[in-house]
Amino acid sequence: MENESSAGFLKSLRALGDKTLGLIQARLTLLSVELQEEKLRLLQFLIWITAALFTGVMALTFCSIALAFWLWKSSPLLAMASLAALYLVVFVVIVIAFRRFLARQPRPFDATLQELAEDRTCFREKN
Repeated sequence: MENESSAGFLKSLRALGDKTLGLIQARLTLLSVELQEEKLRLLQFLIWITAALFTGVMALTFCSIALAFWLWKSSPLLAMASLAALYLVVFVVIVIAFRRFLARQPRPFDATLQELAEDRTCFREKN
């Protein structure tokens, strides 16, 4: 009888260990998937930023040269003040748009953290 109860206990212990390892494996798999998503999102972000910076710098350079040539003979101070005001307005618009973009982004690894919180809640409850 004692041998059967110890065998049942070992079987239960093995089942608990198997379930725990399965839970850990599922969470690590989810973390891995989210890590891949974050990597892809970061790469896309860098590509968009690089493209925007390159085209923006090129546009600003040529617009500045054109405006400076156009206004230089009549009023050099007006040309420089106009460019400075234009750049300041564009800078403020970009900063506001970027802050809105960042506010809309999900937290990294949010699904993994939520699943871990649910696991902890499940373990705390007496079932």
